[in-house]
Amino acid sequence: MPTRGKRYLEAAKTVGDGAAKDPREALELVKQSATAKFDETVDVAVRLGVDPRHGDQMVRGTTSLPFGTGKSRKVAVVAKGDKAKEAEDAGADVVGAEDLVAQIQSGWSDFDVLLATPDVMGLVGKLGPILRARMPSPKSGTVTMDIGRAVKEIKTASRVDYRVEKAGIVHAPIGKASYEVDQLLENFKALISALLKAKPPAAKGRYLKKITVSSTMGPGVDVDVQAAQSLAEKG
Repeated sequence: MPTRGKRYLEAAKTVGDGAAKDPREALELVKQSATAKFDETVDVAVRLGVDPRHGDQMVRGTTSLPFGTGKSRKVAVVAKGDKAKEAEDAGADVVGAEDLVAQIQSGWSDFDVLLATPDVMGLVGKLGPILRARMPSPKSGTVTMDIGRAVKEIKTASRVDYRVEKAGIVHAPIGKASYEVDQLLENFKALISALLKAKPPAAKGRYLKKITVSSTMGPGVDVDVQAAQSLAEKG
């Protein structure tokens, strides 16, 4: 078991008795426990009742958070013609076609997200062995003709990507500890709603199994799953 630092142990005292909390109360506790000298990110971990080893139980996608994540990312775009200009006008950090693909093949990777338009996927396909999970795909919203909108959502930090890991857990940021509780709650609601909509037909039994919220350096706080689901379903 890892040894916890004094600051972490002090913060852990603020999060209560370990019982699952209503989403608002859980987020309030996370804010109270975020005592680092920087603006900590607030993260959500959701254990889903799926087995991602089976393709028909993969959960992956994107959603827009009403108040953003608070973190801007570097965006590279593979596009041509008018779509390349659209990406540039929207604020993409790097835009190119064959030249950009060649640059990535040579080892360049100074970007957080790679977007592409459908018409250049034959070109982008060469990058599969290099990019692996970072490879653009229609399912994750990173292959789209609405390239300007996608760039703006990512650059303004309103878009968040989610992908279930091997253990059946989805991790995603929902803002910063400096956010108001209401802002974090709306972002939390948007994420859980997106996960509910992304439920695979092949998933059987209980879908949302456990939800935990935490700040970058703080302890996790369990969220009452039924209360979280009811909040998300209110629309």
